[in-house]
Amino acid sequence: MSNSPTTSDALASLSHFEKVALLSGKNTWQTREVPRLGVRALFMADGPHGVRKQMGPSDHLGINESAPSTCFPTAATVANSWDPTLGRKVAEALGREAAHIGVDVLLGPGMNIKRSPLCGRNFEYFSEDPYLTGKFGASYVNGIQSAGIAASPKHFAVNSQETRRMTSNSVVDEQTLREIYLTSFEMMVREAAPKTIMSSYNLINGTYAHENGHLLQDILRDEWGFDGMVVTDWGGGNDPAAAIEAGGAIEMPSPGFNSVQELMDAKNLNKEKLDARVAEVLNLVKRVNPITADDDIYTAHHVLAQEVAEQSIVLLKNENNILPLAADTRVAIIGAFAFTPRYQGAGSSLVNPTQLATPVEALDRSGLNIVAKEQGFRHGEELAAQEKQAALSAAGSADVVVMYLGLDDNAESEGKDRDHLRIPENQIELLKAVKKVNSNIVVVLAGGSAVEMPWIDDASAIIHGYLGGQAGAPAMVRVLTGEINPSGRLAETYPLSLNDTPTAGRFPATEQDSFYLEGPYVGYRYYETAGVPVQFPFGYGLSYTTFAYSDLQIDAKGVRVTVTNTGDCAGREVVQMYVGAQKREIQVGLAPESELKGFAKVELAAGESKTVEIIFDEYSFRRFDVTSQAWSGARGAHVVSIRKNSHDVILSGLLSAEDVAAAAPAGASAPVGASAPGGEAVHPAWEIEAYRSGRIHGVSNSSFSVLMGREVTARSASVELHANSPLSDLKHAKSPLGRMVSKYYLEAGLRRADRKGKPDLNLLFQYGMPFRAIAKMSGGLADQKVVDGILLMMNGHFFKGLGATVRGFFSNKSRQRALGRTYEGLSTGTATSGSTDNDSAKAN
Repeated sequence: MSNSPTTSDALASLSHFEKVALLSGKNTWQTREVPRLGVRALFMADGPHGVRKQMGPSDHLGINESAPSTCFPTAATVANSWDPTLGRKVAEALGREAAHIGVDVLLGPGMNIKRSPLCGRNFEYFSEDPYLTGKFGASYVNGIQSAGIAASPKHFAVNSQETRRMTSNSVVDEQTLREIYLTSFEMMVREAAPKTIMSSYNLINGTYAHENGHLLQDILRDEWGFDGMVVTDWGGGNDPAAAIEAGGAIEMPSPGFNSVQELMDAKNLNKEKLDARVAEVLNLVKRVNPITADDDIYTAHHVLAQEVAEQSIVLLKNENNILPLAADTRVAIIGAFAFTPRYQGAGSSLVNPTQLATPVEALDRSGLNIVAKEQGFRHGEELAAQEKQAALSAAGSADVVVMYLGLDDNAESEGKDRDHLRIPENQIELLKAVKKVNSNIVVVLAGGSAVEMPWIDDASAIIHGYLGGQAGAPAMVRVLTGEINPSGRLAETYPLSLNDTPTAGRFPATEQDSFYLEGPYVGYRYYETAGVPVQFPFGYGLSYTTFAYSDLQIDAKGVRVTVTNTGDCAGREVVQMYVGAQKREIQVGLAPESELKGFAKVELAAGESKTVEIIFDEYSFRRFDVTSQAWSGARGAHVVSIRKNSHDVILSGLLSAEDVAAAAPAGASAPVGASAPGGEAVHPAWEIEAYRSGRIHGVSNSSFSVLMGREVTARSASVELHANSPLSDLKHAKSPLGRMVSKYYLEAGLRRADRKGKPDLNLLFQYGMPFRAIAKMSGGLADQKVVDGILLMMNGHFFKGLGATVRGFFSNKSRQRALGRTYEGLSTGTATSGSTDNDSAKAN
């Protein structure tokens, strides 16, 4: 690399054809190279919780087996540790493994906010809170990039649902966009300087994320100072010229030379911005210098994976201190998950683990007296009388029943959202039946997101391992037996029912527009402001010991509080600091009751005390003023509280308006806007009761228009299918053939997968992808003319469309060969004298 030309020299040496070619992939995972200039291809791979380097050359969904890699707990699990230093250790290991197997860019971490617990990909995201997400996101990026490779945090931005994820338009007001959905990315960019960022599939306020100049240029680059490269999500490319203008660079996977031809044909392509995007690609190649690692890293990483799982397990209920289990306890193990563990989610993050222990194997080594082991139920099936009776007999022979329950693979997956928050009915039925035989039941939950618990009284204890990775089973057993004191705290709220959630009845959006009517009232911000009771609040978790707090001190610098372990065993406590305006009505924008603004995890021996200090930072007291389009310091006095969780206040104090101003970020502008009593500013939406109280169910489009600052109306569905219609809309096609494809291939295939209890990732992707993706993801096999021909057929012009499709296919095939030869000749320096950019542009 030391002999390679500078970026400016390389840029000057590239032909126009080479420049535009560098802005799309070589194949599914690699960028294009320019051998004559020493510009190598970079290999990209998924890796939010384990490196997934696919063995199949065109497999981006994990259909084929990937190279073995340590399967760490998922992001949703690790966030429950509330320990970003632990997250960094995971990320350092991910970076080392990626470098070891030749991966240059690791596609992660996932940083989207959990707008609703129904999002099928929540297991891959950290939290419903942007501050907690931002701290973990920064720790992951710093850790991954310590190995000399690039992290690519995703999905930027406002990617909240899997339904219609490639065509959905997230309609969100600017304050909510900035404070809820972008703050975590801002923290990560400022604290970790990622070398790449992955744009999301969706549109944001009418513009695709990869073509959104407000997002990629105004905010990401100009405001936050990002100096890296933006890559599409796989199949997320739409208009390559618009992407260049907005700040989007590489389109993945390879669309063949289709995008190259589009850019060659573009009439008003901004050459300065083209050079800026190409320079970002060239700089990335220079900035990626993977370190070497030994083969024995996997042994150490398995140990780390278990440590992380141990610190992330959340104890939700422990009636009469049934846990931890004494060594001589006679235990019956019941539940299919005890034999076939659910330890990771489904989709592009699927990891091929280096090793894996089942719960029954771990329990057999625990020292407990295991008297029986029964599955009791099978996924997706009604209870069989014989299996049920065996489980009940097992329960009757034990002192304590440990039941492994939870969400199966099909319940949460990339490509689909959940229909409800329940665990399968056959599991609940078995639990209630076991309760009649033995009331000492410990439920061990597996799953990557919140569930309803109308059955909570049927269990004496509930302990949640989330998706604990390849070492999750032995980690759970160590917590059950008390070798490890549970210290996990929920990074998301568990509602009493789906109807209680802020997006109830309108998530996921099934049409093109997804209105974020709730504004900033997301997660606990909604429940606490609106006074809605929950099953378990954000930040909740029990311990085998107890903690006391005292001597709270608050000043313009931050807070100090003394924490004492008042129990008889060592433990870890998570100190949580929340901030809320004393008078919410005088704030620049809508102000939730309180917000997490700092936290610290402290380890204490029995009887030990420590003073914990949490410093205010630039995120502690700020609001986004939509009138001035700038951040502003918060107004007036604020209540600063130390809480066990978002709901339970331990100690609190008032920070004066003067101290709040002193703690505000430097240069924060004074708020402007409508006048409130006392001359302070108020957001116009404050006059709407729903936004004042936070009780946002039933907010009308007219009220949402006030929040948005413009008229908002739902668009009617297009009668005709077009390039950005998802294939799921084939059910409305004018063509009987299109409706048949929808009914007998797509929908029938998804129903078969549901019956089997395993998501069909290929079908899920096809179901949600737009027609344009046929060209974007076929590696050059099809182009837009082929897509246009298919759309003609689906819109009722069968023979005209068939002819256009056939003609387009063969003309594209010829053009792809010609463009490929041209690029190979130019990039290797072997082009003939007659090969020019003009020639390549004419290769039709």
